Amino acid sequence: MSIGGATYDLFVRIKQDALCKESGKAMFALPLGEKVHVDAVIETCGGGASNTSVGLARLACEALFEGVIGTDLWGERLLKNLQKEGVNTQYALIVEHEVSSFSIILSASKGERVILYTPGANAHLHKSNFDLEIMRKMDWVYLNHIQESSHDIQEDMVSVLAQERPHLTWNPGGRQIAAGIAAKINSRLLPFTDLLLLNLEEALQFTHTSTLDDALAILLKSGARQICVTDGRRGVTATDGKKLYRCPCDDSVEVVDTTGAGDAFGTGVTWALLKGLPFPTALKAGTLNAASVVGAFGAQAGLLTETLMQSRLESSSLSVTENPL
Repeated sequence: MSIGGATYDLFVRIKQDALCKESGKAMFALPLGEKVHVDAVIETCGGGASNTSVGLARLACEALFEGVIGTDLWGERLLKNLQKEGVNTQYALIVEHEVSSFSIILSASKGERVILYTPGANAHLHKSNFDLEIMRKMDWVYLNHIQESSHDIQEDMVSVLAQERPHLTWNPGGRQIAAGIAAKINSRLLPFTDLLLLNLEEALQFTHTSTLDDALAILLKSGARQICVTDGRRGVTATDGKKLYRCPCDDSVEVVDTTGAGDAFGTGVTWALLKGLPFPTALKAGTLNAASVVGAFGAQAGLLTETLMQSRLESSSLSVTENPL
């Protein structure tokens, strides 16, 4: 069961010379009042729960989407895409006269991007319409980024996880990370988290630390069982409380667009854990899935099937290092 958002993504490919730096920070510079030629415009489906449910369905899991979609054109396309990919949409909430979430993604040729985003219908996921009964029947729950207005579902999730104990993958959103690890809404969910996913910047902010080692130590004390901290081209550092693992990124793929790389990584790791594979193998699966996604436009085009995943796990030269904590 994948909980969170579905977003219709419109990619606008901008020429590389639109990139500039100001105060040491890279950004796009678009001159006011002028027409700017773009190289391509591509429409795709995205959003955390959409990406991860499609990713798990591609990997031969029985995937279910739990989120909110509007009845507009974007919503119709999002719903059709989920169904085409074999995702169970029976419990998706369809809201009349509501704009579905969509984003405009400005993208350069080497994967640089800026995302212009509106949550739309995604903001309407609340405990009043969150289906607890279907959650009780799940083997694994994947909680993606959710809007601040949706945080009240976490209390209900804790009540189910404490009794029924489906496994949980959690990728906290911006508001949850800003609230910090000690916030009640977060501290209650962490002990039930089997797989916690953060990037390095998020991990440091979430734990109010300045180093990865300190962040991992605090995250382990929170009760989360397995923790992955990704760091772009520097790969992932992970721990299961016994060992520290490091897996490099897969440099064999040319980066076209980085949208959805984090979701693809989390999907690959979750699939491997569902299959009962060792944690180091799960890290490789996540890395290979993310590498495939960044080689194509959009968050879903490059998602691997189970057959391709198994083949790439067998042929990959990726090596996961292991060290005692």
